[in-house]
Amino acid sequence: MSDFLTTLRAAPLLADGAMGSLLFERTGRLSEANHVYESFNLDRPELIEEIHLAYLAAGARCLKTNTFGANRHALQLYGLEHRVAAINRAGIQIACNAIARFQLAEKVFVLASIGPSDTDAYREQLEGLLDAKPDALLLETFHSLADLERALDFVQSLPNLPPLIAELTAPDAPLDFIARMQQRRVPVAGVNCCAPWDADAFVEAVKDAPAVRDGSVLLAAMPNGGGFQRIGNRFMSYVNPEYVGRLARSFLDRGVRLIGGCCEMHPPHVQEMHNYLRSRQARIVTIASVSAKPPANDAEKRVNGPFSRKLVDGEFVVSVEIVPPRGTDAKIVQNKIEFVRQLAASGLVDAADITDGSRGIPLMPPGDFINVVRSQLGDALEFIPHFTARDLNLMGIQSRLIGYHANRIHNILFITGDPPKMSPTYPRSTAVFDLNAPEMVRLTNLCLNAGVDFGGTPLGKQPDPRTHFTIGTGFEPEAVNRERELEKLRSKLDNGADYVMTQPAFRHEPLAALEKFRGGHCAFLVGVMVLANLDHARRVAEVPGVVLPDAILQKLAAFDKPDDQAKAAHEIAVEQVRWVKHEGWDGLYLMSPGVVAGALDVLRAGLRG
Repeated sequence: MSDFLTTLRAAPLLADGAMGSLLFERTGRLSEANHVYESFNLDRPELIEEIHLAYLAAGARCLKTNTFGANRHALQLYGLEHRVAAINRAGIQIACNAIARFQLAEKVFVLASIGPSDTDAYREQLEGLLDAKPDALLLETFHSLADLERALDFVQSLPNLPPLIAELTAPDAPLDFIARMQQRRVPVAGVNCCAPWDADAFVEAVKDAPAVRDGSVLLAAMPNGGGFQRIGNRFMSYVNPEYVGRLARSFLDRGVRLIGGCCEMHPPHVQEMHNYLRSRQARIVTIASVSAKPPANDAEKRVNGPFSRKLVDGEFVVSVEIVPPRGTDAKIVQNKIEFVRQLAASGLVDAADITDGSRGIPLMPPGDFINVVRSQLGDALEFIPHFTARDLNLMGIQSRLIGYHANRIHNILFITGDPPKMSPTYPRSTAVFDLNAPEMVRLTNLCLNAGVDFGGTPLGKQPDPRTHFTIGTGFEPEAVNRERELEKLRSKLDNGADYVMTQPAFRHEPLAALEKFRGGHCAFLVGVMVLANLDHARRVAEVPGVVLPDAILQKLAAFDKPDDQAKAAHEIAVEQVRWVKHEGWDGLYLMSPGVVAGALDVLRAGLRG
């Protein structure tokens, strides 16, 4: 078996994205006379090599050659038919040169790209490609199974072939396509150059096909950038890099082995795929240890603080969100400490939860801010650091949790975290995502709270080395993909979450999806945000995962003065708090613009009204 297939069977591989649309972006010209993209292999090889290097830097481990249209039929339109073999050989060599220049320790594979054409046009192209010895032949962007099979008839008649990859744009009969590829002994088959949702539908249709389940056919998916859709009151494409990253992880979860992109999928998209795929591939199987104990129980978590005690006892709990300081201004730090002091003195609040780089901005880490507050106030409240999957690899996550345990921080809220690109100042910062929120919940519950590390090694030689973290996580009631969000929630609950904090719920209807989960071990705290004024409300309305009804915006817009808008926003928040309490939810997660008086006034009126 070839190295390519051996590697692909052992672990999924990430391919690169588009060549043509990226060349258009970088040159400003379509492929045309005197500017034929395939001829760049001979005339401008440095440009093609730089594109390959960009994809390697983004995390691609398979490079598609710039030979998609390098056949006699296509090139003779520009008088280049005499260069067919040379263009194809050069396409392989440029990819190999980029790989050598990048100097990766791991193997990178070269996929020789072959697009649709008349069968008699393939001979010279294949001679040039096979002479240069690619790792696989990629027959891509075929619009019908009949056309693909005609090409395969010719290709498979040749001796000493590398592995074949066959891709249709959108097969009418996905199961028939896979069955035919199995019969023809094509080891890798899938789709490319189709909209992401069409690729998703294809994967869903074939993931349980017998040939896929027994490994006779390995799945490939390389969608394009999709098209514009009507989304709310906007006509737009939501296929941004982060969306593509989540899609790639979904492909991986359903058994796709070769994942990449096509037209309009560029290095930023591939980089997000790489980040999200790592979050799945880094999963650790907990090793059974003879010293492991049952995870810490409610009685052991009850001592973590007033929030945990009330949670275990079934009492209503209140947590107020605090954003740590961004810079070195001592006055700002002191104002935030004063905020905590007044929250604690009010008797209305059980915990302060500290955000972790919200909106993708580097703020003081939650644990450090908690230590700063404690240096002046002691254990005024139970402190809950948000813990994102964004910034730390697997070892870093475990180390920070052990550090929290040593610093008497025993309540953690695990969330995915806002990507760095959300902040225009830090778009190039790299997100790690070794784990996702459900996995962090699982490993904390079944490993650390059971006395072993993420690899199964005991945390110490003492009789009971367990941590006793109270474990929280988040939920987006207004998530675009509601079913996926509910699946994630189910996973978090199954993995041992003690409580869930929702994003701001300005509408009650989406919370109905949580009814089937209520009444179990896990408590649900409904998010309520105190809006400062109309401008603040408009900014909040643009936050992913938050839906702010037009009725609220209209109510605030009825007032010209910000002070009057603030009073109206206060009344809205009070009514939301009263509703949360009246409907028997387990608690309240209050988000305010940092004005302690406003937060406390809302709590006094809402909880005691």
